[in-house]
Amino acid sequence: MNFLENFEYFGNIDRAENFIDSIKSQKFLFSFVISYTETCEIPGITFAGADKESIKFTPPADAEYLHYGHCKTIDQIPMTPDGKPTPGLLTKTALESSSIPHLTINAGSKISPQLPFIESGLSFGQNISTQDAMTSSQVLHAVDYGRIVGRNLASLTDCLIIGESIPGGTTTALAVLKALGFDAKVSSSIPNNPIELKNHIVDRALERITFDDHYDIIKKVGDPMIPFVAGMLSSGSDVSKVMLAGGTQMTAVLAFASKLGFNEKNTAIGTTSYITNDNTANFKSLVEEIADIPAISVDPGLKNSKYSGLRAFSEGFAKEGVGAGGTIISSMLKTGNDSTKFLERAEKEYGRLFTSL
Repeated sequence: MNFLENFEYFGNIDRAENFIDSIKSQKFLFSFVISYTETCEIPGITFAGADKESIKFTPPADAEYLHYGHCKTIDQIPMTPDGKPTPGLLTKTALESSSIPHLTINAGSKISPQLPFIESGLSFGQNISTQDAMTSSQVLHAVDYGRIVGRNLASLTDCLIIGESIPGGTTTALAVLKALGFDAKVSSSIPNNPIELKNHIVDRALERITFDDHYDIIKKVGDPMIPFVAGMLSSGSDVSKVMLAGGTQMTAVLAFASKLGFNEKNTAIGTTSYITNDNTANFKSLVEEIADIPAISVDPGLKNSKYSGLRAFSEGFAKEGVGAGGTIISSMLKTGNDSTKFLERAEKEYGRLFTSL
């Protein structure tokens, strides 16, 4: 199979094809932004961790796993309470199969990873159901530092891929999108998306918004990742191609970045088909409504896996995260490998992890 048959394009199709053609067999760099919002500590809001106490370790543990193949801040790789692995497994498989370099950026993680990383100096976000997420100066800091990092990293590559790990981030993304005037429905890390709970939290948070200013919206109902990555996009897209690797959280980044300004011709969102096929969310129409950029989705073929833990991604668990979709797309573009070859490598990595437990 031609690997391009694993891709599907949404939004501006011409720009999608041009974007793909321009970066095929080119240099890629994956930047992994880790962050945290205390919103994730609300019971039932996320499955990004084995239990409530371990959630704060998920972002640094994801970063460590990508680098080392194991974690240092916790004993094993991040997983759901019933043992389904982090989507970082897909990201690691994609990066290693294509020799795409990567680095970690700490943009407000509660716990620092045990590896070299770029430090933004940002604090973690507060619980938006009870208080403002950030201060005004923190939002400005996030955007400014994001712009510095984005410009420099983009100058090193033909395509800068930006992924994230922030538990509970779909809830803050929903709040930001609604505050900016978009009728958003966002995905979840679990098949039974806790939509009512998310909407209740968001509605409470939106009551604090008194005037329509995009910086004030991030301050009150956002999280540190959104302004930081938006800053990266705004400067990076002037220098090289930028692929936002993620699902509905990256639509919130896109919505805020559209207020800052960025180069649409050099920008795309890369995600998994598990996001674009999610009927509880409106990812595809959101992207079209926010900006004239393409969304590119990839089917990693995990429904055909011999392992139930990998098949779970195609059944609605996790769906996306740690830049999985964007890195899989990039690895296929660099190597020419299709989803069958990707699945073989993912199963090998899954087997390595879970036979060693």
